[in-house]
Amino acid sequence: MDWTVGAGLAAGLLIALVTAPVGVSGAVFLLPVQLSVLGVPNPAITPTNLLFNVVAGPGALWRYRRDGALRSGLARRLVAGTLPGVVAGAALRVFVLPGPGVFRVLIAVLMLPLGLWLCVRALAPGLGRPAEAREPSPGALTALALSVGVIGGIYGIGGGSLLGPVLAARGLPMVLVAPAALVTTFATSIVGAVAFALLSLASTGDVAPDWWLGSACGVGGLVGGYLGARLQPRLPDRALRLLLGTLATALGALYAVQGLG
Repeated sequence: MDWTVGAGLAAGLLIALVTAPVGVSGAVFLLPVQLSVLGVPNPAITPTNLLFNVVAGPGALWRYRRDGALRSGLARRLVAGTLPGVVAGAALRVFVLPGPGVFRVLIAVLMLPLGLWLCVRALAPGLGRPAEAREPSPGALTALALSVGVIGGIYGIGGGSLLGPVLAARGLPMVLVAPAALVTTFATSIVGAVAFALLSLASTGDVAPDWWLGSACGVGGLVGGYLGARLQPRLPDRALRLLLGTLATALGALYAVQGLG
């Protein structure tokens, strides 16, 4: 128990330090660490990831709030769409999809080309850049947020790792995308964790989180997220897009291997 808690603390800190500047909580990259290194059983890994998001989220959000980056209405519109989606996703995870391999393949199909495109755009800024970066229409934004909420409820990833690359690919500046994506992840993780707690009362399986490990990872993420958010204004937008594209490509590759395997 001692070494896993310490390893979880270190993993949460390092992952959040890298991912917080681009609006990703890091929970999606914590998944393989929990499975392969820390030995968290598969049914419990989703709520454990949500617990990580809940504990880690305030670190980056507090820093972004101090910098005035949370005043955009984008976060409110994203949260309104993802909250009902995460409840539906949690129900699907418990009662319908105990091993949703098909969703891994679908995420890989989405994230691999999107991540590669963001990398290309970052390395060749003039290639394919729209004349004017526009926020998606309210209907498209709601549909996107709802879909991401369902996926986040199934996997316990909060949704920022999916919303960030999609919005960045639309040309929105990272100083707007990153805080909005993290707010959405934090809000959906709270609702998702509560949903799993209630669903565990009606399920015969073990769907409770690993409280000690999830909290330890979250404390590490709390510190790493604050430091990462503090670094974000000092990093050029091009570097942030390249980092986000690299993370999205790695996520797509990871899910491709898991889904096809």
